[in-house]
Amino acid sequence: MTPGAPDTSGLANSAWRSAWRRACVQPRRITDPLGSPRLRHEIAEHLRQMRSLLADPRHVVVTGGARAGLAELIQVLCDGSGCLTVGVESPGYPSLRKVPTALGHRIIGLPTDDQGLDPDGLPTGGDARNVDAVLVTPSHQYPWGGSLSASRRAAVIEWAESAGCWIIEDDFDSELRHVGAPLPALASLDAQHTIVLGTFSSVLTPALGCGYLVVPPELVGPFARQRQATGQPVAAIVQEAVADYLSTGALRRRTQRMRQVYRRRRDTVIDILGSVPGATLQPIDGGLHAVLRVDGCEEEVVEGCRREGVGVTPLSTYWGSTDADAAGIVLGFGSHDDDTLAAALTTIARVVADRTGS
Repeated sequence: MTPGAPDTSGLANSAWRSAWRRACVQPRRITDPLGSPRLRHEIAEHLRQMRSLLADPRHVVVTGGARAGLAELIQVLCDGSGCLTVGVESPGYPSLRKVPTALGHRIIGLPTDDQGLDPDGLPTGGDARNVDAVLVTPSHQYPWGGSLSASRRAAVIEWAESAGCWIIEDDFDSELRHVGAPLPALASLDAQHTIVLGTFSSVLTPALGCGYLVVPPELVGPFARQRQATGQPVAAIVQEAVADYLSTGALRRRTQRMRQVYRRRRDTVIDILGSVPGATLQPIDGGLHAVLRVDGCEEEVVEGCRREGVGVTPLSTYWGSTDADAAGIVLGFGSHDDDTLAAALTTIARVVADRTGS
């Protein structure tokens, strides 16, 4: 039950096949280093309609996905000047928090709670001025699931301005809200210091390997120069197919359909795991994963589920170190059909109840 994995069973419909057929029949060479101008326009339009973010297509950069986009961004921000210090949420998304260190840079943990990043825990004084960028998930904190309130958003922006620090807004599954409408992007409040990091993995498929960045004007030139040396990270046929798919409105229609499917599966998670003795289910306001806290018996629950044929992820791994202060499991509910999901959740409930002695 991989966290964040989407349901791709109905993806290959007529709109999807037509987009790929046209892209393959009439392949085009992309000369703009930032990506297909048509795709960048469609991404900007997608963000306007789905995220209420007015992005200039000239400031959109096509990337090979979230991790590839973050890696490119760090290289641009570094510009050969040495080691960067990047603040990452603790706990936070494991694969993204590994990127800075893999490139030889330093990370520091930023405390989070049920409401997302805690501004009171941000570095102060000289420590704040030593931070080059912070990676945050304001619309849907991973894995807790909370969303930054208006006051917290304002506090984070004020802190970044005073620290001279970039905000990297990870917008990974903000379209998949189960309660209320999608929240406005943080970049809509501060386009000068905020960089949007996006991907189509959750709303389409991780196999696509296509995402985007929305960068402030001053980073457009550095990105273009870097791309002139490194080349396009996404094949031209992929870029044209995605642009065609977006232009027909197919992604918006699919997102609306999948919201209904994921809400139903989220309700199944709540029905089965919401009252398991000895465990606490975190609120699920959006996304494709759930967190079940089972203090004191995390390893036993993970191993017990594995023996029953159900794979779940230890919550402690989301800290990326030994500083974890909560135990539990993280599970994805998006990729399996309703019957398979219900059976797996029932197994988890039984294993948890056995291990907690309830």
